[in-house]
Amino acid sequence: MAGNVILSERMKAVADMVTKGNRVCDVGCDHGYVSIYLVQKQISPGVIAMDVNEGPLLRAGEHVADAGLLEYITLRLSDGLAAYGLGEADTLICAGMGGRLMQKILAQYPSKTKDFMELILQPQSELFSFRRFLRNAGYSIVWEDMILEEDKFYPVIKAVFSKEERLPYDQELCDRFGPVLMQRKHPVLAMFLKREWKNNLKIRERLMQAEGTERTFARRRELGEQMQYIKKAAKLIGADDGMEE
Repeated sequence: MAGNVILSERMKAVADMVTKGNRVCDVGCDHGYVSIYLVQKQISPGVIAMDVNEGPLLRAGEHVADAGLLEYITLRLSDGLAAYGLGEADTLICAGMGGRLMQKILAQYPSKTKDFMELILQPQSELFSFRRFLRNAGYSIVWEDMILEEDKFYPVIKAVFSKEERLPYDQELCDRFGPVLMQRKHPVLAMFLKREWKNNLKIRERLMQAEGTERTFARRRELGEQMQYIKKAAKLIGADDGMEE
């Protein structure tokens, strides 16, 4: 690898959310590009790049060596934070995995997780339950971004351990769609809400044509509730045009 690493927009959003000058622990570092970017851009003075799989970690080592950054990036085989030592970094990055797995990683070693100054997180699924997990575990979402890349939506969350969270909107809405994204009236969130509304309309139409079983009725009620939250969030950020039923 020659020259500076170039990240995808979604991974660049993760790296750029790190507070400049912080030491970083990158869990699930894959091929090590985020770690390399952080050092090359002088965002971080040093990174611990960890992955549970040997293959990606070996490739990350090759990339780090090619970039001449072995002095600044430490590579470790680790299942989550198992190989991380308390106090070794200021920022935890956890990106590119499902929300359930990410939740497991954060909950496995709570003393380590809470010791970080900030968590930079990019859950790729189960966003509602993941945000709720963060809140219940005592974390506040202090910044958020959302990237649309290759027709997929990627939220990026910066969270800090704090018992003094003040949510700007209804708790349920914040867990579903992100308190800061809504406050920012984020244009990509608006696109996400519009797509979710259209998708749910199609699902509802199919359910209306399906056999009226108890399961179908329960799914209709669940879908109706979900659509009301989508519409409420869209109205709050001024993106509810065209959301007629």
